[in-house]
Amino acid sequence: MKIDRFEFNMFGENTYIISDPESGECAIVDPGMVSRAECEKIDKFIESNHLTLKYIICTHLHVDHIFGVRHLMDKYGVGLYASKDDEFLSERIGQQLRMFHLPIDMEGLAIDHDLRHGDKLKLGGKELEIIAVPGHSPGSIALYDPEGKSVITGDALFRTGIGRTDLPGGDYGTLIRAIKNNLLTLPPETKVYPGHGPASSIDYEKRWNPYL
Repeated sequence: MKIDRFEFNMFGENTYIISDPESGECAIVDPGMVSRAECEKIDKFIESNHLTLKYIICTHLHVDHIFGVRHLMDKYGVGLYASKDDEFLSERIGQQLRMFHLPIDMEGLAIDHDLRHGDKLKLGGKELEIIAVPGHSPGSIALYDPEGKSVITGDALFRTGIGRTDLPGGDYGTLIRAIKNNLLTLPPETKVYPGHGPASSIDYEKRWNPYL
């Protein structure tokens, strides 16, 4: 599968479009578009590449990863896929916005499709596997493409870093165990696409990540 990265909003968040070139089906992961211009950038990419949006997926429901969800739901008529363990974060969207002093009005989001460890989502004839990586938030997930040897890790694992665990529902020990048991066990050549910053690989993180 093809992965395209966009950097959006005031947090420098990575939004990804995963697409199957043969069928034209795609998933948008962590839509962080906060402005009209950012939403238009995604819309133009979908249109110019003749893609059909099949899934809106959030690795977790912190505000910087969900700014653009409502736009996509309204425009394309697609429901939200995420772990319901994070639904409380959406219910506290106003609290999240105030925490970062953001003068933005947002409604909470209901999760239409609950994602669990081991679930699989099809794009054309290919599959994405859901990996649970709780700790940054209770419902944090990663999306693994075994054929393409890549994993989108949200804010669980970064290049030489891990997600913060001081936000509501976070837990350091839980995150470290989840990374070691569910991510570092992937093939070493697996490319890591994090929620912020540059890409990495499982092998690089096993060697150089000071938290692991």
